[in-house]
Amino acid sequence: MTPATVSPPWAYTLQLPQDPRGPGIARATLRTVLVVHGMGDLVETAELLASELVTNAYRHSTGPYSLRLRGAGRNRVRVGVWDSNPEIPAPFRGGETREPGALEERGRGLRLVRQCADNWGAYPVRGGLPGQGGKVLWVECTGKPDCRWGDLPE
Repeated sequence: MTPATVSPPWAYTLQLPQDPRGPGIARATLRTVLVVHGMGDLVETAELLASELVTNAYRHSTGPYSLRLRGAGRNRVRVGVWDSNPEIPAPFRGGETREPGALEERGRGLRLVRQCADNWGAYPVRGGLPGQGGKVLWVECTGKPDCRWGDLPE
């Protein structure tokens, strides 16, 4: 009889400063963590999703933010991003968003998140001290072949 192997749950939190290099550091960390945990096939989709969330945290908050990674079951990862801005964007509130114009440079990222993630959500974070509140946006993915960096529709 072969003993059953159970993977222990794992989680990582990467604190990021309000610095333009933060999103790149978050992507590199995510790639490393997924490969170490045998989830290399999730890297492209998870990196796309994380990139959108951490870039929005950098752009739309004024303080530090963090990337949170957690194993969410067999070949599934949850990616969460905390930032100090308490406003939850419309796509995560279930609200309608307008289609960005053809020449607009912004407005597509959270639509991609909703298209490529298996599950997503948001919740407010209430803190007793200044700088401890904000929100967490999270996504879960198992990898979708049509959600790769090079294959996205324009």
